Amino acid sequence: MSVEVTARHMDATAALQDYARRKADGLMADFPIVESVHVILDVQKHRHIAELVIQAKHRHRSEAEETADNMKAAIDAAVEKSERQLSRLRDKIQDHKAAMRHTESEKARGL
Repeated sequence: MSVEVTARHMDATAALQDYARRKADGLMADFPIVESVHVILDVQKHRHIAELVIQAKHRHRSEAEETADNMKAAIDAAVEKSERQLSRLRDKIQDHKAAMRHTESEKARGL
C-alpha cells in the first residue's frame, strides 16, 4: 500500500505533495482493494494537470486525469473521478455472483 507523488515540469512544494498523499490515502482507506496509487502532477503553460494511476488487486488498473486552474482543484477532481471508477469496480465484483444465482433460480423454476 504505497503512495508515490511525481512532479513534472514543476517543483512541487512539500505542502502540495502532502495534500496529494492525504487524498490518495483517503482513497486507499475507502477502497481496501487498492494496492498502490501514483499521483502525477504536471504543469503545461497555464494548465495544472493531476493524474492518478491506481493499481488494485487482481490486476485491475484505474487511471484518472483532470485539468484545472490550480493544482489542488485538479487533484480533487481526479480523486473524485477515481472514486467513481473504483465504486463501479467494487459493484461489479460484488454483484457478479448475484446475477448467476438469479439465472439458476429461473432454471430451477423452468423459466
